[in-house]
Amino acid sequence: MPSFDVISKINYQEFDNALANCLREISNRYDFKGLNISIERKDKNITTLASDELKLKQVNELLETHLIRRKVDPRVLSVKNSEGATGGTIRQISELKEGISQENAKKIIGDIKKLKLKIQIKIQGEELRVDGKKRDDLQDAIAAIKTIDIGLPIEFINFRD
Repeated sequence: MPSFDVISKINYQEFDNALANCLREISNRYDFKGLNISIERKDKNITTLASDELKLKQVNELLETHLIRRKVDPRVLSVKNSEGATGGTIRQISELKEGISQENAKKIIGDIKKLKLKIQIKIQGEELRVDGKKRDDLQDAIAAIKTIDIGLPIEFINFRD
């Protein structure tokens, strides 16, 4: 019976490369010279320090640009509100989103069931398993899932006949 898995994962190696490239550009840019600007990743938290809101916004846009260059979807980054930090700087803590939540999984399942395809979809933790008798039905399901926007990048793996 043909099947495939629907997942949402982050390539941490590429993310770290994009972060390193962003830091390199920050150190070379004239408008950031002499300012206390830093970006750090610890597990799934990104801490950004900047001197003011404008610089913080520029650093976030720069990070997003470098993520796109490294083919990492910027939607994996959940940016939160900024807060004051020591030394007159502003700190912003962002979170990396990974895995398909229960609400998003139920939304995907509901939208696929409306198509009346002869497939079964099961939730397995933070991923989905799609089974069907015909390969064509699974390919239709993949096309339909690509059109659903859940705010996360989605990948299809383990396609088996």
